[in-house]
Amino acid sequence: MAVLLTGHRQEAEDLVQASLVKLYRAWPQLDTSTGPDAYLRRIIVNTRRSWWRAHWRQETPVAEIPDTTPADGDPADQIALGAQVRQALARLPRQQRAVLVLRYCEDLPEAEVAALLGCSPGTVKTHAHRGLRALRESFGNLGALNEMEMNQQ
Repeated sequence: MAVLLTGHRQEAEDLVQASLVKLYRAWPQLDTSTGPDAYLRRIIVNTRRSWWRAHWRQETPVAEIPDTTPADGDPADQIALGAQVRQALARLPRQQRAVLVLRYCEDLPEAEVAALLGCSPGTVKTHAHRGLRALRESFGNLGALNEMEMNQQ
């Protein structure tokens, strides 16, 4: 999730580390019976949002080859497609990118995405629609993006 939000592996590692420090500091006040996943996701999103506010003009997408090899298909094609998707996500406005990552990559419901981002579910739907449309335009309507949307409906 952090790599998709930042568009850069090293920045994602910094984001996760900063978020885990915040989680550690808040740990005594948390109800740990339900698990810290949702709380950590919210910390990651909020930390990234504050970084966007501070440095949104300085962000540059960088293609990076992942260390793992996909299980199916040609690994080179999968790696190239993943790099293209990360670059396309990095070109989207921050709100659209956050909605797409949380909604489709983290598989969160619209209501939870809205709560994480501090907006209405209708705004989440609008950003998801516009973000997917922009990605389709970037990729010439690739089947993978259509498949991603269909899996969520």
